[in-house]
Amino acid sequence: MSRVVTTYHQRIAQEKRAQILAAATALFLELGYDRTSLARIAERSGVSRATLFKQFPTKAALFDAMVTESWSTAEEEEPPPAGNLVDGLGTIGHRYAELLGRAQMTDLFRIVIAELPRFPELANAQFSQGKMPYFESVRGYLQAEDEAGTARVDDVELAATQFLGMISNYVFWPSLLVPGWEVSAERVAQVVDEAVRTTAARYAVPGPAPTAGD
Repeated sequence: MSRVVTTYHQRIAQEKRAQILAAATALFLELGYDRTSLARIAERSGVSRATLFKQFPTKAALFDAMVTESWSTAEEEEPPPAGNLVDGLGTIGHRYAELLGRAQMTDLFRIVIAELPRFPELANAQFSQGKMPYFESVRGYLQAEDEAGTARVDDVELAATQFLGMISNYVFWPSLLVPGWEVSAERVAQVVDEAVRTTAARYAVPGPAPTAGD
């Protein structure tokens, strides 16, 4: 019985956390970070102030949770194993496109960009707790491919930046600037495939040539 009760309370806590984060995101976009109080977030989310303060004692802590939530794929999924550069890059590329396609990711970047002049710490949190850990996972994957001999990557930081940039520059950044910008699932798949092919053409180590009789 205690396990059932514990699971129930965990589920309720997760639901309230999701309500709080959704309300905070909406209010930050509507009123700005500075004009949004924790009390107003509690009211909008429908939870008590005590419940909100217990999970998020400050707005900074709440924003940090928004960053973690938005970039959660990077923490939940391990990079693919080294050994096949095309397959590995394909897995990473599709994960990245899915991540960038989330509404909360667009909202997060809009908040950071709008508040950057007054609250540079928001951009620092977004970079250090969200973007950089994800980037490091991709960099680590390319390093593993280099060490496995399936790729020759002298500058893994540059290679990771190039690969992710080919995807984000088409499927994500225009959405922040162009009203109504949408990319179909088919087009996203094509963008990822082209990024994989371009990167593999640059860095993959050719396999042994077939011998007579193969």
